[in-house]
Amino acid sequence: MGKLCQALHQCWKKVRPAVVSIAVEGKTKGDSRRSREIPEEFEFFFGPHADLFGNRSSAPRNFRGVGSGAVINAEKGYVITNNHVIDNADKITVKLEDGREFKAKLVGADPLSDVALIQVEDPKNLTEIKFADSDKLQVGDFTVAIGNPFGLGQTVTSGIISALGRSTGQSDEGYENYIQTDAAVNQGNSGGPLINLNGELIGINTAIISPSGGNAGIAFAIPSNMANSLVTQIIEFGEVKRGMLGIKGGELNADLAKEFNISTQQGHL
Repeated sequence: MGKLCQALHQCWKKVRPAVVSIAVEGKTKGDSRRSREIPEEFEFFFGPHADLFGNRSSAPRNFRGVGSGAVINAEKGYVITNNHVIDNADKITVKLEDGREFKAKLVGADPLSDVALIQVEDPKNLTEIKFADSDKLQVGDFTVAIGNPFGLGQTVTSGIISALGRSTGQSDEGYENYIQTDAAVNQGNSGGPLINLNGELIGINTAIISPSGGNAGIAFAIPSNMANSLVTQIIEFGEVKRGMLGIKGGELNADLAKEFNISTQQGHL
């Protein structure tokens, strides 16, 4: 236990300068369209933007929000976070663990994967986090989540990888491939790093499942390899470009088997 505590301390000491708190101000867009509603247990995690994803009409309104992020390029001031943290933000402020604050601008975002890249103005003396290879992760590996829950400031929690390749069922596009962890994640942790004991980024904390709206030990993070690939495209193109085959797969069931006159009811189409 002593060695683990020492490893956690060294991990936090290494990474804490690269973890930032993000404060945003803006105005939501009015939306009267009907669309798929976010389950109640997910709504709080989307803060002031929940109505934009739901089936309720909403009038434009001012909002303030908080989230987290991680510096991935100290020289250029690039910070990775979640799209839902900065969505519709007119003003973005990044605060470091040492108390320094920077104005930031949006470089680009990918709503489908919920990844965004922002850039601090006039970056000086920043520390960046290194990406780990998330393809090498295994269930049972130790994890550390660092973020800004409820706007309290930098907070550290730990856990393990509970599962890999998870989906929340909120996307039909196939862009969910989450790391599941039991490290405590709450509102405001969005966009913050999930790291290994070497202080390397293995994921971006993005969502939780919770009947009560608080931490229930089920949190999801975007794998580092996926996040790295997405921000590389955002830096180069200002957006994420995807190809499309024009086909979609699905599990075969009795209704589909009858419709297509297929003798078996097992398999995929």
